[in-house]
Amino acid sequence: MNLVIVDNLHKHYGYRSAALRPSPKRFGRSGRGSGHGVRAVDGISFEIEQGEIFGLLGPNGAGKTTTINVLCTYTEPTAGEVMVAGNSVTARPQAVKRVIGVVPQDIALYPDLSAVENLRFFGRMVDVPRARLDHRINELLTCMGLTEHARRRVEHYSGGMKRRLNLAVGLLSEPRFLMLDEPTVGVDPQSRNAIFENIQALNRQGLTILYTTHYMEEAELLCHRVAIIDEGRIIALDTPQNLINTLGTGIIHIGIRDVSQRMLARLQALPQVRAVDRRDDTLAFETADAQRALLDVIRLFNETDKPMTSLEILEPNLESVFIQLTGKQLRDA
Repeated sequence: MNLVIVDNLHKHYGYRSAALRPSPKRFGRSGRGSGHGVRAVDGISFEIEQGEIFGLLGPNGAGKTTTINVLCTYTEPTAGEVMVAGNSVTARPQAVKRVIGVVPQDIALYPDLSAVENLRFFGRMVDVPRARLDHRINELLTCMGLTEHARRRVEHYSGGMKRRLNLAVGLLSEPRFLMLDEPTVGVDPQSRNAIFENIQALNRQGLTILYTTHYMEEAELLCHRVAIIDEGRIIALDTPQNLINTLGTGIIHIGIRDVSQRMLARLQALPQVRAVDRRDDTLAFETADAQRALLDVIRLFNETDKPMTSLEILEPNLESVFIQLTGKQLRDA
């Protein structure tokens, strides 16, 4: 059963004239605003099953946070349909808000209040019944390992403790669908592992989670399926293992200043080479067996007296998938 359906979602900002706006015929309605226009999200579609941890992966600026803002009704889509638990985010936003929890990338806490005071304040903001609120606060403090620090002001918390309290705030209303936007940014390894354990425990209890990150190793550990987004578009969507399997046993990057079409054809014909992609002064080899392919490639370079300027072997993982699909390193900017 799909708890979340995102169908051809577009979010555009700053279109000044009709010539610059998205076509209503193509997208369903015109974009709004002024300026030259930015397509923050450009026609993405995906579904999230009940009880799934779904990863939305990509660098900062790729469209992850904009997608979350639409899902939690903070931002209206330019076009497309988004449904959460059978409710449209545009037609029934209040119904959507009743079933979701959101943990933003930026810490959303009052530093001069204690953990208990923060949770009580936010609990009232999301209409947790008073008879239930104190019990819920105690549950969450225990779950997050913060009971001993419940009365301390948040300004004295470590970064990891703030992140865990931030997560607790998102869980106050006992949501069916939790959105986590970069929940481990700036935390130490111990706190990061504690957050992972909390997320996995919540999911085992049936909570559906959307997890955004640009740390690919987190997605490999936590997510049942992942979508890789870059420049507002989804460029791959599958289970982590299926995506990794597309790489065979690895990617080889070789720097070279000049290569002929005849040389490219010879490299492509090597038995362990699946594909060769030329990117400026780098050749990216997708291989069936990276070690054996490398021997054949080096042998051919030696035969033709072609110097290599650099050599890199990328082991199969989600970051390698991203690099292979986009031709660039995963970036934080």
